[in-house]
Amino acid sequence: MMQLTKGFEQAACIISLLATQNRGVPISSQVINARLGGSQTYLRKIMRKLVVAGLVKSISGNNGGFTLARDAKDINLLEIVEATEGKIETYPNYGFFDRVFREFKQDTKKATAVINNVFTEADKRWADYLESQTVYQLISATFGESEIPLINWNEEDISGQHKLIIQKIVENVTGNHK
Repeated sequence: MMQLTKGFEQAACIISLLATQNRGVPISSQVINARLGGSQTYLRKIMRKLVVAGLVKSISGNNGGFTLARDAKDINLLEIVEATEGKIETYPNYGFFDRVFREFKQDTKKATAVINNVFTEADKRWADYLESQTVYQLISATFGESEIPLINWNEEDISGQHKLIIQKIVENVTGNHK
């Protein structure tokens, strides 16, 4: 079964947190880690991938943390997938057709080309669809609003309304509707 790793889901949640935070106020890594749970080391690894991909900006200093590097309208799901998983390649072609049917070299080359082309096209279609889905579109669809609701995630007390916002964002990004 082909599936994305938990790193993608965590990265998508981080991007959603940052998209709902005022861009002038970075979210601290402690807050992000407290919301995600898990290993601080693993979080740093994911954050590094998002920074290297140009999706997230790291701001140093006492009031530092992380912000989106670009507007949520300019970040798509393909970028998050590629930042965490690498380029989409569902069929790596380990050469088994060449080995199994070695006596039929011409036909094997043709069969290999056919199956490679099928998966290359499937990967392209999936990538094109993911690229058409922006973080802004997902969050807007979640709330049915054209404006993304902003929350200061650095505050310790998040009101009940904000908890519903969190739940809706997570459900939409992960597809886990409760």
